[in-house]
Parts: sequence; C-alpha cells; structure tokens
Amino acid sequence: MSDLVITEPQIRAIEQADDQVSLTLYLQPELDYFRGHFPGAPILAGVVQLDWAVQYARRYLGMTGDIADIEVLKFQVVMTPELEVTLQLVKKNNDKVLFSYHSEKGQHASGRLVFAS
Repeated sequence: MSDLVITEPQIRAIEQADDQVSLTLYLQPELDYFRGHFPGAPILAGVVQLDWAVQYARRYLGMTGDIADIEVLKFQVVMTPELEVTLQLVKKNNDKVLFSYHSEKGQHASGRLVFAS
C-alpha cells in the first residue's frame, strides 16, 4: 500500500472533558486500509487501530514522545466497513493513555499506551 490516500475515518462527533476525549468514528468503505485485507471480507487491522489511538491521543490530549510500550492490549471484535465506533481515550498521567473502541457490536479493542517521557 504505497499510495495511501484515505487513511482516517470520518469523525462524526467529539466530546472532550478534562483528560479524556470520546470520538465517534465512521469507517467508510473507501478507507485504504480495507483494500486487500481481506478480499471479500474486509476488516480493519489492529495496527491501524493502534495508530489511530496514538494519533488522536497526540491531537486531543497533547501526548508527546514515542510509544515506549503497549500494555493490556486486547482485540475482541473485528471492525468492518460502514461501522460506526466510539474511540474513548483517557489520559491517566503524563505518559499513559487508556484507549477503547466500542460500538453496537460490543467492545472491539482496548489497551494502554505508554509514551516515552
């Protein structure tokens, strides 16, 4: 996938308070990450879900630095095109953010991002 064009979901809503943000994301079928993964039954790869959690933690919670660790990572339910999911990000301290994705189908993924100090 050298020519990625559509790499972010549509953000339909943002709710932010103190050290947390909740993003309602629409996974449009045109996302480049669905191409070839897998033909006939596309799913959103876990590495993409992690990347979005990191990007949005930086954008909305002001996190900086490289990722030093990913703790208690769980992928429970696959994400498919046309799904609307909520990404919840909670800043626990200056270097840790909890993330979780959920929808009407249940919990999709969760974990803790540890940023290098």
